[in-house]
Amino acid sequence: MSHDIDSSDVLGYGNYKYKPQPDWPMIPDDSGFVEAIGVAAGPGDRVYVFNRGNPAVFVFESDGQFVETWGDDCFVRPHGIMVASDQTLYLTDDMGHRVAQFTTDGKLIRDLGPAGIPSNTGVVGFDYRTITADGPYNLPTNVAVTDDGHVFVSDGYGNACIHHFDTDGTFIGSWGTLGDAEGQFKVPHGICVDSVGRILVADRENSRIQIFDRDGTLQEQWTDVVRPCQVIEHDDVIYVAELGNQNGRFPFHPEPDQLTGGRVSIFDRDGVLLSRWGGGLDPHQPDSFFACHDISVDSQGSIYVGEVAATVAAVSNQDATGLRSLKKFTRI
Repeated sequence: MSHDIDSSDVLGYGNYKYKPQPDWPMIPDDSGFVEAIGVAAGPGDRVYVFNRGNPAVFVFESDGQFVETWGDDCFVRPHGIMVASDQTLYLTDDMGHRVAQFTTDGKLIRDLGPAGIPSNTGVVGFDYRTITADGPYNLPTNVAVTDDGHVFVSDGYGNACIHHFDTDGTFIGSWGTLGDAEGQFKVPHGICVDSVGRILVADRENSRIQIFDRDGTLQEQWTDVVRPCQVIEHDDVIYVAELGNQNGRFPFHPEPDQLTGGRVSIFDRDGVLLSRWGGGLDPHQPDSFFACHDISVDSQGSIYVGEVAATVAAVSNQDATGLRSLKKFTRI
């Protein structure tokens, strides 16, 4: 550890320690920024932020300098964003029932699968208990893209499936049904492909990560997480943004026996915990979160976390004043 870093500011432990950057990023006044529903570090460590507002995409340099915005009036309700290996962006519009591929400067390349018309899953509102699984899409959540261009979509709020498309966007098939048995889902919310080609799914309301092969055969599951929203892989290490159970619960959820705030957890490829911080109940503290929703890692190992502060506060009648929805943690 560098001698000029106050150990009281260090988050995490072991080989994965971080220092929070409280003044990151520099968001222009009156820019239309509401909250960072999604965040993805891309080429040159530029950071692409999916804003649940208008414009939809904010772009920053890694030092926090504002670059540009794009995506005005393009989305119904932004949800997920990821950077593929071909350096294009995939964005998920949950209430638009749409997955779209864009260039990093905002040019639409294609819509993947049907767009705009929800599949008939029987869901009532966002009540996942009413779902009968069906094809794409009904309130999709996130996207993962393999190095050879196959696309896997977590169709999570209004469905309980993972959908597979080939490089041409041809629909290959789906797997998953509603439930808590192995291979079933309750809000498959986040998804990634790891370095050995496994599909990792953040099965949020079952508080687990389920790991599959490309054909949807379950390989294993990890349960040392509390309502994971997103899972990503970087340099053979798995990073998880956990919503926790303090905030963002559905109205029908009972009060948990033990409250856990939002967390960042870091695992090796076998599911061994390498580092973690968060979990506290005061989101104003530098080591705590209000509602972790997305996570990304840049080439320097710095972590970016997006939180659904405005959405969750509005639904639960909480005061989000002073809560930052976009945070950077520099690896030390």
